[in-house]
Amino acid sequence: MAGGANGDMAGNGSGGNGRATVFRGIAELVLDAKGRLAVPARHREGLAGAGNGHVIVTADPSGCLLIYPMAAWEPIEARLMALSSFDERSRSIQRLIVGHADEVELDAAGRILVPPALRRYAALERRVALVGQGRKLELWDEARWQAQVAKSIAFPGELPPELEGLSL
Repeated sequence: MAGGANGDMAGNGSGGNGRATVFRGIAELVLDAKGRLAVPARHREGLAGAGNGHVIVTADPSGCLLIYPMAAWEPIEARLMALSSFDERSRSIQRLIVGHADEVELDAAGRILVPPALRRYAALERRVALVGQGRKLELWDEARWQAQVAKSIAFPGELPPELEGLSL
C-alpha cells in the first residue's frame, strides 16, 4: 500500500479502495492545554472512516495508549469480553483494556480529546509520539517512547522463533 503523498511509507486510511487501513510511521506531536491531539492528516480518514468520526482510545499494558478505528476495535472488544470471568488473568486484562476504553470523536479540526484518566495512565504531558502499528496507533509520552526505542535497539537475547529467516 502506498504511503503519504510525498511517497513515504507513513501509511494512511483505505482511501475508499477497499483495502484495510494500515497505520505506519512515527509522528512527534504536542498535546494542547486541553489534552487534545491533532491527528496527522495521513491518519484521519483511516481512523474516522468506518466509525462516523468515532475512535477508541484505551490503555496498553506497556504504558502507552492504543487508538483504534471503531471497526478494528469492535472484534477485539468482543474477543476480550468472551474470555472467562473466572480466570483472574483474563479479568485483569479486561479491566485494563476494556475498562479504560473510551469512545472519542475526531473533531472538525482533526483532533481527539485524550481523556484525563488515560493521559494520567500513560503519563502524557505535552510532547508525545504517535506510532503506527498496522491496524492501530500507539500514543506514547515522548520520554517513554525514547526509552522503548533504546530498549528495542539493545534487543537482549536471541530473536523470537517467529522472526527467524525474516529478511528486511
